[in-house]
Amino acid sequence: MSGRKHIIVTGGSRGLGAAMIDGLLADGHRVSTCSRSKSETIEHFSAAHGDAFFWQSAQVGEADQVDAFVKAAGEWADDDGIYGLVNNAGIARTGILASFPNIESERIIQINLIGAIQMARAVSPYMLKRDDGGRIVNISSIIGHRGYNGMSAYSASKAGMDGLTRALAREMGPRQVTVNSVSPGYVETEMSSTLTPAQMKQIVNRTPLGRLASEQDVFELVRFLLSERAACITGQCILVDGGISC
Repeated sequence: MSGRKHIIVTGGSRGLGAAMIDGLLADGHRVSTCSRSKSETIEHFSAAHGDAFFWQSAQVGEADQVDAFVKAAGEWADDDGIYGLVNNAGIARTGILASFPNIESERIIQINLIGAIQMARAVSPYMLKRDDGGRIVNISSIIGHRGYNGMSAYSASKAGMDGLTRALAREMGPRQVTVNSVSPGYVETEMSSTLTPAQMKQIVNRTPLGRLASEQDVFELVRFLLSERAACITGQCILVDGGISC
């Protein structure tokens, strides 16, 4: 991206979200994020990056909190407006659907999918009035493409994000706002650390590149899709999975 841009990254308190914020700040951009509580990582960003970083407590999936956060972020950015949105906030729970609590399925859909729709709706007015367009990147998952045993609700939420990506790309395209999905496979994060050594070995053995994706692998694609170099790429769902889905 040329010049400083203001980009919102949801779920930035840890993991992939924090890694993307770190990279965007290092690139010279202004970044806003929200999470339920302020983590040590958020404290670090606030102390280290001064007026380039904004955080506000908000629960993605709760429309009033999303609207309040986006309004506050837009006012904080002032003349920079809102150029980019990375819909990263999400949760994952595993369990066979026949015995999986309905309340857990509803929570997954509410945060992962409804939350992404709420955020896209809230930032759209800011992007549509810009002369230089904008960028929306939805962090989906390989599980939304292929489905995995015990992850029906999560798979549905991520498949829904990909549908959102395609439809919103058509709506926003005339104003030069691109909308794309990035679908990681297993990534070296806290989530994958719950896998047993045997499970990890099986996944690596099935992956043509012979390794898990790193947070940096995912961020490099997100960075590209946010940039002016990706101005003619929209409505796409791109996998970063080392080839495991081949």
